[in-house]
Amino acid sequence: MIDYSKILSRTVTEIKPSGIRKFFDIAATMDDVISLGVGEPDFQTPWSIRKAGITSLEKGKTKYTSNSGLIELRKEISNYINRKCNVEYNPTNEILLSVGGSEAIDAALRAIITPGDEVIIPQPSYVCYEPITQLVGGVPVIIETLAENDFKVTPEQLKNAISEKTKALILPYPCNPTGAIMEKADLEALAQILRDTNIVVISDEIYSELTFTDGEHVSIASIDGMRERTILINGFSKAFSMTGWRLGFACGPQEIISQITKIHQFAIMCAPTTAQYAAIDALRNCDEAVANMKAEYNRRRRLIVDGFNKAGLICREPKGAFYAFPCIKSTGLTSEEFCERLIQEKHVAVVPGTAFGKGGEGFVRASYCYSPEHIIEALRRIDEFVKEI
Repeated sequence: MIDYSKILSRTVTEIKPSGIRKFFDIAATMDDVISLGVGEPDFQTPWSIRKAGITSLEKGKTKYTSNSGLIELRKEISNYINRKCNVEYNPTNEILLSVGGSEAIDAALRAIITPGDEVIIPQPSYVCYEPITQLVGGVPVIIETLAENDFKVTPEQLKNAISEKTKALILPYPCNPTGAIMEKADLEALAQILRDTNIVVISDEIYSELTFTDGEHVSIASIDGMRERTILINGFSKAFSMTGWRLGFACGPQEIISQITKIHQFAIMCAPTTAQYAAIDALRNCDEAVANMKAEYNRRRRLIVDGFNKAGLICREPKGAFYAFPCIKSTGLTSEEFCERLIQEKHVAVVPGTAFGKGGEGFVRASYCYSPEHIIEALRRIDEFVKEI
């Protein structure tokens, strides 16, 4: 009989499955569950985007594109990043279309990491950064961001994390799960440390459109001296409500993007053609739709933060993305215990903060990309649950 333990990669088998999906799967087996667990917009993809995709199918535009993606779309991305972030990228050789932002992150790490290289990863943060680093042979170096610093990476933390083996810093802002953002002054302070190094910044800006401060999102690539050492990752899933279309992109210096493209060429070939045609319309015609969705998220953001605080769970204001990250330490439960009891006793699904790193203990993540009615009922049940325990 075959012994699979001798076949499967030890690196892969030792990686834990996503802690997000665990509670999503539990919720799927229960009735009357309100899930605030998955970070997926509840809005339909705007009609003009869907229509552009349908039209491309009707016209038979179903062949492979170039490995880098449609040049027409890359030009639109170049214009978009320039007007949103004040950074210029050459669409012919500095932009690559990927299968979602996650593929771009994976390919970026594979392009720069040699086994043994260290990658600095702030946590709590999106679940893929640490496992992908391990899969490519890198060594994760974790910075535990703190609530009292609004979950930002501080210059002192960055300095202490850098060693001779440091190859990359992942910068995940606006942040999933904390809702934290890095403002220009914060980025300037990090840039001051990074400018004279060979450290590459992988800046995951998938939530860039969802910044709820008076100012606009600031990309570290726009900071003096940082463009040449930054890989900017973004995509269409969150801002344009196009999660299932699976389309992201990477922007950066030609020397790096050419190597990422090589990996993409052999592993993927090209991003989905229909999604690429739809994305052209998204960038040309959907600023108003994005603004409307953002305004609604902002309304829900205020609703959920207020609800958690009224329930006695201290919740700092999330200034980006669409997640609240309330502290549940006052209940005396661990993050895992809180989530398991909440779903079993009150049929409300949230995600333990530990799914996003050890620094998430004592917190839970609740997504507010659900209808206000669902959020209000979930908060009522959570308030009831907290009072009972």
